[in-house]
Amino acid sequence: MPLFVLTCLDKPGALPVRMAAREDHLAWVKDQPLKLGGPFLDEAGDMAGSLMIVEVEDLAAAKAFNAADPYTQAGLWASVEIRPFRITLAKL
Repeated sequence: MPLFVLTCLDKPGALPVRMAAREDHLAWVKDQPLKLGGPFLDEAGDMAGSLMIVEVEDLAAAKAFNAADPYTQAGLWASVEIRPFRITLAKL
């Protein structure tokens, strides 16, 4: 199955929204096709967005993953980009 990378940037000043939805997001994502994920940090070290890599059938499934995310449903994102992705090198 193909991989898709989601680059999600929080709305300015949305840290309280993120924190309120964080527990639901983390519980939800455990049962999802997430291969890798984590927050972007701002200059102060606060969470300010997310990078997620999902393995799903197609772009429509990646968009459905994003739509069902509790962060999306809470209105956290200022922007979301979803692109096909291929691993060339991984050192995790």
